[in-house]
Amino acid sequence: MKIKCVLIDDEPLAIKILLNYFQNFPEFEITATFNNSIEALDYLNTNSVDTLFIDINMPLMSGFELIQLYKHKSDTKIIITTAFREFAAESYDLDVLDYLVKPIPLPRFIKCISKITGEYQNRIITKQENHRIEPHIFIKVDKKMVKINIDEILFIEGMKEYIKVVTPEKTYITHKSLSSLTEELPKDRFIRIHKSYTIALDKVKTIEGNRIQITSYTIPIGRNYSKEVKSKILD
Repeated sequence: MKIKCVLIDDEPLAIKILLNYFQNFPEFEITATFNNSIEALDYLNTNSVDTLFIDINMPLMSGFELIQLYKHKSDTKIIITTAFREFAAESYDLDVLDYLVKPIPLPRFIKCISKITGEYQNRIITKQENHRIEPHIFIKVDKKMVKINIDEILFIEGMKEYIKVVTPEKTYITHKSLSSLTEELPKDRFIRIHKSYTIALDKVKTIEGNRIQITSYTIPIGRNYSKEVKSKILD
């Protein structure tokens, strides 16, 4: 699986240089480039990105402002690209992985790529270990804590103050929010597809229009989730 990257810089030449560098690293995929911070933020908040290369000084909204507004930054490694050295301390307060000063020499870029690859491999190892250690969850059902194997979950449906956890054998109802339970599940195996539904990716049987089929259940895809959901399932 490739490491997905987005490049953001108001200077087209700066993006062109990075694109040329990335041609030497086939394990990376540039999914989008932007010269405009507003358009970039809209894309980032609706698409999964592994690594973000971003300039600081840009019109309308600075790179720092964009990072602070970025909803999924905890899951994305951020690389600052700038002509100014003096913002380095401020950037690390935002938990960036690296700080590249323009013009970026190829050896320095290679060092950055090595950092990203190392972080990405660590993430994969951590996820694998978590799956081995915690292949189940516990939910409270009728005053009892019930163990449910993660592999058995087809989908979770939100019902106001309650949620319904559906497995092939049984359906469990518990007093919990859909968001909180979704956070407990492995992000590479489950995805929110609607304000009322989170599904297991490996249980999807078919996709037709804005509907997903899981066993005998037909589940709607919310309009705001559609692009990311189809991208993640079909890729």
